[in-house]
Amino acid sequence: MAFLTKDKIFSKKWIQDNLLLIAGSFTLAAAFVFFVTPHKIVPGGVYGIAIVVHYLTEGVFSFWPDGIPVGTFALLIDIPLIIAGIKILGPRFGIKTITGSVLTAVFTDLLTMMRPDANIPLVDDILLSCLFGGVLMGFGLGLIFKSRATSGGSDIIAMIIAKYTHLQIGRLMIYVDSVIVFFGLLAFRDWAIPLYSLIVIYICGKLIDTALEGANYNKALLIVSRKHAEIKEKLLVDLERGGTYLNGEGMFTGEQKKIIYTVVSRREVAILQEFISKIDPDAFITVMDTKEILGEGFQSLNQKVNN
Repeated sequence: MAFLTKDKIFSKKWIQDNLLLIAGSFTLAAAFVFFVTPHKIVPGGVYGIAIVVHYLTEGVFSFWPDGIPVGTFALLIDIPLIIAGIKILGPRFGIKTITGSVLTAVFTDLLTMMRPDANIPLVDDILLSCLFGGVLMGFGLGLIFKSRATSGGSDIIAMIIAKYTHLQIGRLMIYVDSVIVFFGLLAFRDWAIPLYSLIVIYICGKLIDTALEGANYNKALLIVSRKHAEIKEKLLVDLERGGTYLNGEGMFTGEQKKIIYTVVSRREVAILQEFISKIDPDAFITVMDTKEILGEGFQSLNQKVNN
């Protein structure tokens, strides 16, 4: 979660964070306006509640004939939640979380006003809208998190409940969002709504990781081979990659073994596998996906934190 920061105003870091916050808020708003809201998809969080209320209040207010604006209602929920979070959990969210909530709400309502008919979807295919809506939501939230703000809403509710119940925050967030999705089912009485909403929530979660960590094409390898010296030479000289020796022991034979741990690109995995197959066909290789690699030869931890 985003704790209070002490970035100097108009410093490079301050400008970068605020540009990310603005871009993330706009992208998130665009996802709601063009893909999510028109199909009555309920993607959890305060905007899920706001979308339901928007349609339930259609025709109720003369000054809001289409229903209470989604951004306005979301902000009416968000601000009290942030204030409650600060009082109960301490000053953990900072001005950027409030700014992000306001920007997302303003962008959402402005984009809605600019559309001739806001409730008409950009594309009629609801599954296509779920895919693009989830991608934009996840990317937008990822940028907001990257700016060291939070999205407010359901994560604050989960953190408050966690303080008194000691349950895991991640699990509580799933519970909170599930209740909101169920609320959409009760309101719209359509089983397709929660099913499509779950697709959006899943895609959104995946894209948040991509936005935060970037697309990664590296693989981590554990190699157990009697020809470890030759493999080491291949890594260091030909592929110009490093690695680490781990000491191991065969469970059945009790034989002492040298295990190589290394990280290489997808292309280099194929090169290394071909090489090992020629010198030691009985080698044992485990290839693992990696989410993010920080350190020598890759992005430095300092660069990651300061970008």
